[in-house]
Amino acid sequence: MSPVVFALHGHEALCRIIAECLDGEVGNLTLRRFPDGETYVRLETGVEGRPVILLCSMNDPDAKILQLYFTGVAARELGATAVGLVAPYLTYMRQDKRFQPGEAVTSSSFARLLCGFVDWLVTVDPHLHRHASLAELYTVPATVVHAAPAVSDWIRKNIESPVLIGPDEESAQWVSEVAHGAGVPYAVLQKIRKGDRDVEVSVPNVQTWRDHTPVLVDDIISTGRTMIETLGHLQRAGMKPAVCVGVHAVFAGDAYEDLLAAGAARVATCNTISHRSNVIDLSGAILSATQTHVAGQSGG
Repeated sequence: MSPVVFALHGHEALCRIIAECLDGEVGNLTLRRFPDGETYVRLETGVEGRPVILLCSMNDPDAKILQLYFTGVAARELGATAVGLVAPYLTYMRQDKRFQPGEAVTSSSFARLLCGFVDWLVTVDPHLHRHASLAELYTVPATVVHAAPAVSDWIRKNIESPVLIGPDEESAQWVSEVAHGAGVPYAVLQKIRKGDRDVEVSVPNVQTWRDHTPVLVDDIISTGRTMIETLGHLQRAGMKPAVCVGVHAVFAGDAYEDLLAAGAARVATCNTISHRSNVIDLSGAILSATQTHVAGQSGG
């Protein structure tokens, strides 16, 4: 039977692409709140005997998770053969250990919640810290789509004479991967500690990069503070206005506007979270991963 794809909270265009390429159907879903704040869910498209795909990016997760949970459970109760989740942005990754006595380890709790009502998961570059892979948290088959190839391709096609800049040594691996894919150079800011509160930051071989366009790349742009600080260092070094590139456009508060005000020439993101800065399309890669899971569930 053909799959039904339900889009929760945006991503309607990706929903249509997945449904069309899988010879499936875009499902109609009613989500609303009762006056007392409780959630109402109704699957208006029949799912009995059909695989179901839920499409929901998990930014602002607390406002979405119950609707997602109720939809997934209802699909199972109504006879769906399998329920998969495509979450281009996967949240609750930061609290992966008990840093202080009494803290909840929410990354593992959230994983158990999702695994309780979905059969497989597709996401894009989850922000793993102390875990080597999603398999350490999620017990259902999970595929990670990597944004680096698409980011590299966009930089190569849209930025004249780019040089990728990493804000610190921890960013070197990610920045070097994107730079290698784009066939462009990269540099990592150097920090020289002169005292407990005196740190000098410089661009190595800055004269080499005077005629290049700096490109700051990160997986998540949340508050944007690291990029804003890096923009300041580049400006003081006399470099050209920088382009800021991120995979996940979280943009807490006024982070997007703050980046532009800090001197960013442009801010570009992938379409994992809907935002006006989305210019890097990951639909093809997400679709490919989704097709693999649907085929596996159907035995094809």
